[in-house]
Amino acid sequence: MVKERILISSCLLGNPVRYDGKSKAIMHPQIRLWQQQHRLLVICPEQAGGLPTPRPRAEQRGDVVITEYGEDVTQAFKRGAEAALALCQQHNIRYALLKEFSPSCGSQKINDGSFSQRRIPGMGETAKLLHAHGINVYSELTLTELISVIDQ
Repeated sequence: MVKERILISSCLLGNPVRYDGKSKAIMHPQIRLWQQQHRLLVICPEQAGGLPTPRPRAEQRGDVVITEYGEDVTQAFKRGAEAALALCQQHNIRYALLKEFSPSCGSQKINDGSFSQRRIPGMGETAKLLHAHGINVYSELTLTELISVIDQ
C-alpha cells in the first residue's frame, strides 16, 4: 500500500525560513517517522513566492497582505500559494501540515492585520488555495487529528 505524502511548512521541520530567520520546529516522533519514510514534501510558500529571509513581518488585511512597513506583498504570497498547490497536484498530495497563524499557512486563525498579535478566524493565502482545491489542511495545533486520519 502506498503511504500518503504530506506537504509541510519548512519552518515546522526546523528550517530557519520564517520572516525573522527562525523556525518553529515540531519535535514530534510522528514527524520524524514521516521524514524517515520520505513522505514529507517541504515548502516555505513565502520563499517560493520570491520573498527573502529574513523579511519584514506581514499580515493579511482584508484581501491584501501587507508588511509592517505598509508594502503590499500580496502577489508574492499568491505565487507561493500557487507553488504549494502545484507541488500537491504533481505528487497527488491530499494533506498539508502548515504553520498556524501565518499569513500564508494559517488554517484556522491569522493575525488581524494590525501587527498587535491579535488573532481572528481566517486562513492564510496558501491554506486558502489548498483548501479550495480539496487538500485537507492541518496545523501544529491539529497534528493529532492529521495523524489519526493519515495513519489509520
